[in-house]
Amino acid sequence: MRAVVLETPGPIEGGPVRVTELPDPHPGPGQIVVEVTACGVCRSNLHMVEGDWLPYGVPAFTPIIPGHEVVGRIVEVGDGVDWLAVGDRVGVQPLWSTCGHCSFCLTGRDQLCCSKQITGETVHGGYAERMLATAAHAHPVPDGLDDAEAAPLFCPGITAYNAVGKAGLAPGSSVALFGVGGVGHMVLQFAALTGAEVFGVARSAHHLALAEELGAHPVDAGADPVAALTATGGVDAAIVFAPSDRMIAQALEAVRPGGTVVLGVHGSVGHFAFADEKRLVGSVIGARQQMREVLELAAAGRVRAHVDRFPLEEAGDVLGRLKAGAIRARAVLLPEAR
Repeated sequence: MRAVVLETPGPIEGGPVRVTELPDPHPGPGQIVVEVTACGVCRSNLHMVEGDWLPYGVPAFTPIIPGHEVVGRIVEVGDGVDWLAVGDRVGVQPLWSTCGHCSFCLTGRDQLCCSKQITGETVHGGYAERMLATAAHAHPVPDGLDDAEAAPLFCPGITAYNAVGKAGLAPGSSVALFGVGGVGHMVLQFAALTGAEVFGVARSAHHLALAEELGAHPVDAGADPVAALTATGGVDAAIVFAPSDRMIAQALEAVRPGGTVVLGVHGSVGHFAFADEKRLVGSVIGARQQMREVLELAAAGRVRAHVDRFPLEEAGDVLGRLKAGAIRARAVLLPEAR
C-alpha cells in the first residue's frame, strides 16, 4: 500500500514526511482493516510531525503513519468480529483502543483511559491506502454523508462536541470561541444548536468570514477582542482552540464572574483571579457514545464539516499550508485522488 510516513520529527519545510510503499496490514482478533477513502489533516498532526509533542512521548515510535480522522470501507475482519462485515463503511477517531475495564471506560469517559492507544500517534494512522483499526472503536458511517465531509467528524466533530458540552450552554447564554479553524468551525455549529449567542474570535479575514457564514458574530483578534466581548458584561463561557497563551488570557478576561473557560489546547494560564469563581476545564476528544451522537446530528444535516480535498501525495504540502494559516476549515487527504 501507499502511505505517508514521518521518519524524524522536524520543521515541515525540511520534508520530514514522505510517500512510500509498505506491506498491507492484516487484522488480529477484534480488529479490522479499513481501505481508507478520506483522512482529515489535523493541527495535532503538524505538532507531532514538527516535534512539538516529543516531551509528551508523541510520536511513540518512528517511522509512523500519521492521521486520526478516517473514513473507509472494511476489507478484512479479524476473529471475534461479528457486528461488522467486509464492505461496511466505518470511521475511526483518535481513540484507537481502550482497556474497556478501568473506571473511566466503565463510566463512559473512555477518552481518559490510561491504557488508550491514539490513532496516528501511538499506532499507525490513516495517511495511507489501508489502516488497521480496533473493531470496537470503529463507527458505522450513516448513509448520505460524503466520505470527505464525514472524516473530520471523527476529530474536529467529536472534539468540538465534547468541548461545547463542558461549556454548559443553554438558550439565552453566550459563548466566545477563540480559534476558528478545523475544530473551531465545528464548535460554532454545535454551540449554535444550544440556543446560545455565539462569537467567533479569529485573526485572519477568511476565518472571520467563516465564523460569520456559520452564524456567529465575528470578533477580530487583532483588535481588542476583550473589549468587544465585555462591552455588555462579558460572555458566560469561552472555548479555546487556538494554541496561544495570549488568547487563553483573553478568554479568561472575557468571561464574566462565575463563567466557564474550556481549553482544548496546551498553554499557560498565568494569573488566575480565584475570587471571580471562574471555572477552567480541559477537554480532549470525546467518548464513543458522544461520537454516535455527532454522527446522528451530521446525518440529520444539523452540522457539516467544511473541507478542502487533496491527494494523499500532497500531505506534506497540506501540512505546510496548515502551518501558514492557509486552510480555511479542514483539509482532507483522498488516497484515490492521484
